[in-house]
Amino acid sequence: MRLTMEGVLNREMLENAKIITGENVVSERYVQWISVIELPVENFVRKNEAVLTTAIGCSDDVTVLKGFVQDIIDAEASALLIATGRYIFDIPSEVIELAEKHDFIIVELPWEIRFASIVEEIMKEINDIHYKEREKSEKVQQEFFKLILKNTAFQPIAKFIQRKIGCSIVITNRTGEMQEKEMHTQTFIQKWEGYVLQEVFPVKRDAALLTRNPMFQKFHMVEVDRQTVLQLPVLHVLGEPQGYFFVIIPPDTNVEAYLTPYRVNVLEHAATTIALWFSRKNAIEETKMRLHSDFVQELAKGEFMSYEKANARATLLGYRINLPYVCMIGIPENLRELFRKQKQAHYSYENWLENMILYIREEIFYAAQSLNREVMMTYQDEQLLLFIEIPCKNENATSFLDLVERRLGNLLPGVVLSWGIGSYREGYQGFSESYQHAGVALTIGRRKKGIGHRMLYEHTRVDRVLLNLVQNQEMKEIVMTTIEQLVQYDEQRNMDLIGTFRTFNKFRGNVSQTARVLNLHRQSLLYRLRKIESLTGLSLVDPDDLFLLDLSIRSWRIGVFEQGDKK
Repeated sequence: MRLTMEGVLNREMLENAKIITGENVVSERYVQWISVIELPVENFVRKNEAVLTTAIGCSDDVTVLKGFVQDIIDAEASALLIATGRYIFDIPSEVIELAEKHDFIIVELPWEIRFASIVEEIMKEINDIHYKEREKSEKVQQEFFKLILKNTAFQPIAKFIQRKIGCSIVITNRTGEMQEKEMHTQTFIQKWEGYVLQEVFPVKRDAALLTRNPMFQKFHMVEVDRQTVLQLPVLHVLGEPQGYFFVIIPPDTNVEAYLTPYRVNVLEHAATTIALWFSRKNAIEETKMRLHSDFVQELAKGEFMSYEKANARATLLGYRINLPYVCMIGIPENLRELFRKQKQAHYSYENWLENMILYIREEIFYAAQSLNREVMMTYQDEQLLLFIEIPCKNENATSFLDLVERRLGNLLPGVVLSWGIGSYREGYQGFSESYQHAGVALTIGRRKKGIGHRMLYEHTRVDRVLLNLVQNQEMKEIVMTTIEQLVQYDEQRNMDLIGTFRTFNKFRGNVSQTARVLNLHRQSLLYRLRKIESLTGLSLVDPDDLFLLDLSIRSWRIGVFEQGDKK
């Protein structure tokens, strides 16, 4: 129920009022407020406001009066009611033409009618309407709360909202992903996912739907495929919505006519209900995730005293630890850089990172499901830790990572991941051993190959020998004495003598082949080799010297020394 200008004028006190323009639209123009305004208008007039005026200050200047009326029209007021007989006796034809051009209502009032009486009577009716609408919507609000208190599933809540507002709705998380797909056809779901990919939804801009109407400040309106969609934010956390509530307005429906005070109140109550549902769901999901995460961490660190205790926890969480697993540790290397490049103005880095890790986790779960394998996973301390089932003890997990990285390459192009892959070990204590091995493989792989590579523990045997050898202080001193000047020279001159030696040694001292691979002139290569001998005091034709230099460089490359040792 809404008050129209026809309802305003259909009163005893206004029986002598005369409609000058817009008589054909008086039954269509809604009145939400009424006020008395004189020059200047500025931003004091709201949309759907009936404006009373004496036009004081305009009596001697038609141009000023015309400008005043234009400002009222621009403010999208419902009508202008002008009291004549003191400052204005007749409404000028120029003003009438302006109003008719915009289909705007101008009413001439006898001077004797008091504005206070009009305002009092109209406001009383507006307030009565609002009271009845609010009372009606509060009953709906109580029904919403009952649904939440009963732990009602999401779909019945969504269907209840649709019945109350008479429109289809879509409820999403903050990225636009649907939360109640069962309510929609597959065709609609695919269309919606296309809108999200094209960044049509959710709308991020700050402009409100109707800036002159305070009732609609929370709404965004989007025109898509000849339909109007309203968007409301749901559950703000740290100033950012955690989800969205979309209303699909039927075609050929006037948005303002649809958004009655009752529907606006119901939509706000619905948004609150959805926020409560999201909060409950998030709390449950966070608890589940924390329990799973803690279990995986405890399993990896060997904190269970017996297989029985570990298996009891695993069974409660839906895991089967009697299967053969291999541990993998991954580090997303460049997420902060990607965030800066994508210029995500609407998300903080923390929220964006949370989304990215969620996407990565989902792709890992999907890859495991597609290969029909069990997976246990957590993300802590900027590392992905997962145990993936392997069908047989002799198989490694590279095929699984191939699938994960192929899917991530399509979904999150540009993401760089480094992986360390452990080895299979028998028994529940094997989880801890495999975890330690994956950590060693990851560390060695990043130091030797750089970021974006994967390293299997079984391929680090030589590096692990070196790691153990150089724990001896005398060994450390020998290694650093051997290559210290070589390292300093490379840092100062940027000549890469260490890389030159490694290539030379790889080709067993073959000068021609080394020069060809390094794209160097033969004499340039010989100069470098002589420089290596002079800096190290070793001969490149002496097998023992070659062994010592190769051992020293290998130990230095895998980073077994602290920075102070390298100096």
